[in-house]
Amino acid sequence: MTALSLGLNVRGDGFQMVHYRGCAGDPLSISGVKRLSLPTFFAAAKKVGAAPHRGNANRPQRIQGKANKKSQKTQNGVAIISALLVVALSAILVSGMLWRQQVQIRRIENQRLLSQAQWVSRGALDWTRLILRSEGDTSAGITYLGGLWGVPIAKTRLSDFLGQIGEVRAQQGAETYLSGSIEDAQAKFNLRNLVESPAPGVMQLDMDQIGAYQRLLVSLGANSQLAKTTALQVRASLAQSATRFQTVTSTNGTTATPPPIQGGATGGSFTDKPGIEDSDDSSANAPIQMTSVDSLLDIPGYTPEMVARLRPFVTVLPTVSAVNVNTASAEVIAAVIPGMSVSTAQAFVARRQTVFFRNVGDIQLALQGAGVQSTSIDPSELDVNSNYFLIHGRVLHERAEVDRTTLVYRDALTHTTRIVRVEDQL
Repeated sequence: MTALSLGLNVRGDGFQMVHYRGCAGDPLSISGVKRLSLPTFFAAAKKVGAAPHRGNANRPQRIQGKANKKSQKTQNGVAIISALLVVALSAILVSGMLWRQQVQIRRIENQRLLSQAQWVSRGALDWTRLILRSEGDTSAGITYLGGLWGVPIAKTRLSDFLGQIGEVRAQQGAETYLSGSIEDAQAKFNLRNLVESPAPGVMQLDMDQIGAYQRLLVSLGANSQLAKTTALQVRASLAQSATRFQTVTSTNGTTATPPPIQGGATGGSFTDKPGIEDSDDSSANAPIQMTSVDSLLDIPGYTPEMVARLRPFVTVLPTVSAVNVNTASAEVIAAVIPGMSVSTAQAFVARRQTVFFRNVGDIQLALQGAGVQSTSIDPSELDVNSNYFLIHGRVLHERAEVDRTTLVYRDALTHTTRIVRVEDQL
């Protein structure tokens, strides 16, 4: 049995009906084209005519491969950037830790060098104290500028001082230098003399010393009215000081006879009204005790320029002291000796350079030769010996530097020394 089927033949732009003829068991054919069976035809039509779906399942393999490669490259770039950021952050943290460690090491080195410099400075101080003691033993009762203590030390290497002892460690002391000098503190006017203590715990203004300080201020071009103000400040600062109980002691070790108590004496409080008993306790309002010339800046009327001008001629000592005529300057001598001009004092000092004074009698004869009419000399005001000395020392130890001034007291009888106070210059 023959079955007919219809087909399409495409020629040009038109369609033409094509009659298919087939026999039972024969495959279909289209004008010379390979004949297909019906199941194969419908399967192929279904496969070709399937509707496309969105997503990656039905995309071509080439497009999917390109997308995967692009995504993989992006991920690789992000990983590299993340790794570089981690490495940079680690480098920053490590460098910060190393920098802090280096700073800490340098700080420890500076502390070590400063400690070594301070010990060298202390050794030099002990050496100068030994010089002062030996000088007191050889020339007892006399302190003059020609002594060994008056020779300053220029900047010298530490190994040069040690000599053969330091040959083993000479390399360690190659970068250490010493310099310094000893200054007679009693060659200056002592501001503590403005207040006298006729009895333990009693303080009153010394009018003679106030007059001497006025003459010193006038010779230096300062206001003489500051003398009384300074005396009141000194007395107020001594209200809570332990030295207010000390009596006057001369440089020869004897206790001088205290002057009689006059009006205006104070005990533990401050007053500037003579003859009126002190009743109010003003210890809480008392100023700080004066320990140096810089304390003058606390007094109204003093300027830094004025204090710098007074520094070579004024000092502050713990107790009342006499001026050493063998070491004092012409300005100080003219101030403490009434009726003596600065020019006369300069001639007096020039004569002193050839022959120093051995006792108070020599001072009396020298003053009479200079034309100064003086009946008597009080050993508590003028003397030829000193108990207080200022030791200026500087130590350079590699990067460390110690510049220190020490006030040393030398006992008049035993010639032993002790440190009163230490001041470091910044």
